[in-house]
Amino acid sequence: MTNCNTILTFLIFQIGFINASFAQKDSLTTKAESPFTYSASYVGDLVTNYRGGIKTGTNYLGLANFKIGFDPAKAGLWENGYLFLNAANTHGGEPSANLVGDFQGVTNIEAGNLSFLYELWYKQTIHNFVVIVGLQDLNTQFASSEYGGSFVNSSFGIHASIADNITAPIFPLTALGLTLQWNISEKLLGQAAIFDGTPDNFETNPYNLNWKLSKNDGMTGISEFQFVGSLIKGLKGTYKVGAYFHEHNSNSVSEVKNNYGFYFVGDQQVFVSKDNKRGLSVFTQIGLCPKDKNTNNRFISLGTVYRGLFKNRSLDETGIAFAYAGFSRKLVGNETAIELNYRLHVSDNIFIKPDFQYIINPAGTDNKLKNAFVSLLRVGINF
Repeated sequence: MTNCNTILTFLIFQIGFINASFAQKDSLTTKAESPFTYSASYVGDLVTNYRGGIKTGTNYLGLANFKIGFDPAKAGLWENGYLFLNAANTHGGEPSANLVGDFQGVTNIEAGNLSFLYELWYKQTIHNFVVIVGLQDLNTQFASSEYGGSFVNSSFGIHASIADNITAPIFPLTALGLTLQWNISEKLLGQAAIFDGTPDNFETNPYNLNWKLSKNDGMTGISEFQFVGSLIKGLKGTYKVGAYFHEHNSNSVSEVKNNYGFYFVGDQQVFVSKDNKRGLSVFTQIGLCPKDKNTNNRFISLGTVYRGLFKNRSLDETGIAFAYAGFSRKLVGNETAIELNYRLHVSDNIFIKPDFQYIINPAGTDNKLKNAFVSLLRVGINF
């Protein structure tokens, strides 16, 4: 058992001390670039379930992040390293749990009322290799879709077949891990990671500051190949194929459960105007895992994002997509989420996103629920 409160306090103290030292140096010359970067962001969702699901009603929920980065090279230390800290706070209602009753999650920031350390990792680049060690979100590096990230439903961020079948280190509860990336060529990247197989829950580790590594916790391993290459000449495309393995203890101390699965992610530009003010892109996600080990054993999504729908609004985006979660056990039937949204670019720091979702057969409870129609109004601010 390793108590990381002391470690975290020491790190923050050291960062503060180094920052104060370099602030003094920066006062001597306006050209010196600080090794520290700071940023903060806030996302708020106003979610209304108009019909179907568990019950009608409205919830508000929010996510705040504060991030600190440290570049050793700018501090006159060593090259190609980077230290990153991300603290988060979630608050407000839980619309999927209390209103909609869906399995996949109508909003990707739903987590309850929590304040926690989300990420704390160090990255070092050595030639064409990158090593990342520390508290990490698996979905930051693996199984992510660039265009799927334009949508609010959780499944477009991480496959439901991964998020709901294993204790994956993803938002909001991350875990200690080691990631190795190999830039094989300009078009091919291979990467693999290993994580703590049983991250402590927020009841026993409320701020995600006390971490432990034990052989009894098992492990989560994942590997992925990324191919950067377009199916359409002159446009961008990225294709990813991956596999994961999870081992953890069940309720019996002596019994160990093994699980695994495979996934595919494709992002492809279809059209870009000559002035680059309009563009159409598509994406897909596919997940498969054994039906004898997993209730949600298959997943598929498909969506499209169009940029510059209206004249003089080249930074705005509109998108439509669906996500299908298929179940091996016919408890309440399969679930499909259909999402339509529009991202209004107010400024470089502010966006507004009206979002509508139709949930066919919400499957997050043991009861048969009617199809739900949900609207969201998301506001995002970056500082």
